[in-house]
Amino acid sequence: MKIWASELGFSGLRITDIRLPDEEERLQRWLARGFHGEMHYMAAHGLKRCRPDELLPGTLRVVSVRMNYIPGIPDICLKEEMFRKDDPLQARISFYARGRDYHRVIRSRLARLAGKMQESIGPFRYRVFTDSAPVMEVALARKAGMGWQGKNNLLLCRRGGSFFFLGEMLVDLPLPVDPEEKSHCGNCERCFRHCPTNAIVEPNLVDARRCISYLTIELKGAIPVELRPLIGNRIYGCDDCQLVCPWNRFAESTKISDFNVRHGFDRSGLLDLFSWTEAEFHEKTEGSAIRRIGYDRWIRNIAVALGNALRDMENESVRDAIVHALNEKKSTVSEMVDEHIVWALHQGS
Repeated sequence: MKIWASELGFSGLRITDIRLPDEEERLQRWLARGFHGEMHYMAAHGLKRCRPDELLPGTLRVVSVRMNYIPGIPDICLKEEMFRKDDPLQARISFYARGRDYHRVIRSRLARLAGKMQESIGPFRYRVFTDSAPVMEVALARKAGMGWQGKNNLLLCRRGGSFFFLGEMLVDLPLPVDPEEKSHCGNCERCFRHCPTNAIVEPNLVDARRCISYLTIELKGAIPVELRPLIGNRIYGCDDCQLVCPWNRFAESTKISDFNVRHGFDRSGLLDLFSWTEAEFHEKTEGSAIRRIGYDRWIRNIAVALGNALRDMENESVRDAIVHALNEKKSTVSEMVDEHIVWALHQGS
C-alpha cells in the first residue's frame, strides 16, 4: 500500500484504528466556546466527526495519507514569501490555493489506491475523503503516526514540515496499525507568537474567529473592523504560523503538477486582482479552491488589503492609484463590499 501510495504522488501513508475518545471532549469544549464562528457545519455533525464508523458502518481502520503541495524548491518559496510580506501592494495567497483544487486531486488518487487494493485482495467497503466530510483529519493522522499536532493545531512531520494536504480512506479491513509519534515541538512558541491576530489562544487551541484563514475564506459577512489592519496584504488564507515553524526547513516539493502555480498567484499585485470583473474571477479561478469564496468576498478581501497599503503608503502616485481603484469599484459589487471600500478609503485620511 505504501509503495502504491508513493507511485500515486502521496508522500506518506499510515494506518490507525477508529477510536478518538479524547477528541470528543476536546471538540465539545471548543464548540462550547464558540471558537468555530460561522462554521456551523462543525457543530451540525456533533460527535460524528470523532466516530468514523458512523460515516461508514463497519469501519475498522483509517488509512491516512499526506500529499505535499509546494511546487519548486520549498526553501526558496518560503523565503520569497517572507519578502512578499513586507510589500504592501503584493497579494498574499496561501500556498495551498495557488494551484488546482486539492479536493479533486486527492480523492481521485485515493480512489485509485483503493482500486489497486481491491485488485490485490478482492472487494471491501471503503470511502475516501479530504477535508470533505466530518472527519478529524489531523487527529487521525496523528494517531496513525504521520506526525504530531503542532501548537498551531496543524500536523507536523519530521520529514516534511506541515505544507501538505491530508486525506483518508475508511475501510472495513483489520489492517495492522502504525504506532503514534511523540511531539517534537518542545518549548518552541514561534507559531502562536507570530500569529498576526493572536488567534492561537494557547498551544493547540485556536479561536477560528480571529484566524485570517477563517476571516478571508469562511466568513461570509463583514470582517470585524478591529481585525482588518492585522490582515495586512493577505487576501486568501494565511501561512504565517507555518512560515516561522522550524520544522518547515524540512518541507518537501510536490510531485503533483496540478499544484503548480496558476495565473501568477505567487506574484500578483493587489491592484491587478482588484480590477478583475466577476467574469474574469470565475474564468481565472476555474478548478481552484479560491472560487469557493465567490467574487464578493474576493473583492472584500482585496479592499481590506488595499486599505492597509494606503494607510502606510508615502508615494503619492501610488496612493492616488489605490484611491482611484477603490472609488472605481464602489457601487459595482454589493453593499457589504462597499462598506469595506469606504473603510479602506478612510485609511488614507
